[in-house]
Amino acid sequence: MKTLAALFVSLLLAGCHQWPAASVLRGEAFYLQRIALPPTAVLSVTLADVSLADATARPLARYTGAAGAQVPIAFELSYDRGLVTPGHRYALTARIEAAGELLWINTQAYPVALDGSDAQPLRIKLDPVR
Repeated sequence: MKTLAALFVSLLLAGCHQWPAASVLRGEAFYLQRIALPPTAVLSVTLADVSLADATARPLARYTGAAGAQVPIAFELSYDRGLVTPGHRYALTARIEAAGELLWINTQAYPVALDGSDAQPLRIKLDPVR
């Protein structure tokens, strides 16, 4: 009987635990040039806290996946809402690399509010590195 009571209390306490609430940003990276990507191309997208101008941006989430041959390239970035601080600024960065060489990168800022008001899919324009 004591074992059953202990099990019941354990289940009650486990039900009270709040797991981190995950949110997802969906989007696509693209470029305007009509150039196919090499088969080894990889897209990387980072969500970071960019609040401090004189400090390195603090990453909240990263996506890395095969880019495929054509754009747009879809991505899905899952992040913990518990890491979002009210009043801070957040932004996305994206890049495409192949064989260790940077090919494409975003050259303008892509801020996100992370309050549910961000239009999805997000679109990140990339520019050639050379």
